Amino acid sequence: MDTRMLALEKARPEPGARLVERPVPEPGPGQVLVQVTTASICGTDVHIYEWNEWARARLTVPRVFGHEFCGRLVSVGPGVNPAEFQPGTYVTAEMHMACGRCYYCRTGQSHICQDVRIGGIDADGSFAQYVAVPAANVWKLDPSIPEEVASILDPLGNAVHTALSVPLTGRHVLVTGCGPIGLISVAIARMAGAASITATDVSAYRRELASRLGARALDPREGVLPRMLEQTDGLGADVVLEMSGHPTAIRDGLSSLKKGGEMVLLGLPGEPVALDLGEGIIFKEITLRGINGRRIFQTWYQVQALLQAGLDIRPVITHRFPLERYQEAFELAASGQCGKIILVPPQP
Repeated sequence: MDTRMLALEKARPEPGARLVERPVPEPGPGQVLVQVTTASICGTDVHIYEWNEWARARLTVPRVFGHEFCGRLVSVGPGVNPAEFQPGTYVTAEMHMACGRCYYCRTGQSHICQDVRIGGIDADGSFAQYVAVPAANVWKLDPSIPEEVASILDPLGNAVHTALSVPLTGRHVLVTGCGPIGLISVAIARMAGAASITATDVSAYRRELASRLGARALDPREGVLPRMLEQTDGLGADVVLEMSGHPTAIRDGLSSLKKGGEMVLLGLPGEPVALDLGEGIIFKEITLRGINGRRIFQTWYQVQALLQAGLDIRPVITHRFPLERYQEAFELAASGQCGKIILVPPQP
């Protein structure tokens, strides 16, 4: 086996990243070593690459970043049963590493653990040829799942946790923000039997992707509420899935909800958002629900079941690059003229 590997490292507290050669990590107690065959770029990775305010406050460098991937098991560390983790097994991993001790972990809510560590942020991540992860976080993959799909089960899980937190069948659904998770949510709502699906985004490229996945795609700059009222006999959306974090999109979503409607928020605003609580929420009896990540591992079982039932998210994957062309990949990701971008490390 290799003793050195290629990795994409956030080396300095500044924009950009660099490819470096590092020792292949040794799996520690309770860990396994995975050879990464496919990885994907998340919005968090773009923040790290661009070194925005969030990244400056959150990340300690140097750090190999990236947290969405799939690969093959290579070896196990001390305390891991080798019979349970055979070399060559096709796997991915939940990269939120819960403490297992806090109130939330001990009451079945480890996805909101108060002492969580995140791969690619608090520990070296998956933009590399190999990554060491806790054995308890490994998810064994069905061989029928293509590698590119397997590498994006993390954001697929976010979409599933968000979309399935409210009933969708027979309801008018509005998705605000057509990044990859918003696009996947369109596909889930369609599979769930939504009465109608409307999606909004300022990017014409992403509106086209949403249309291909079954949504009526709107440019929010041309007004959302009038067209939602037209679609719903003057009532408004039953459900809003907010995926953008943009203040205008959040307000558009609230105004487009019918009385008694439900709004589920996954997108993270970059600033405080002013809302009309009286007319916009209280008098309309709106229900707001915040979503953080995925339920560990309930959502993973839901993801697996949906894929086995025919959920097709391959149209969301639009570009593929070798890891060595990371600069092109991150520039494209920042432009918004893409869906999900795949990175492929060199294979041994």
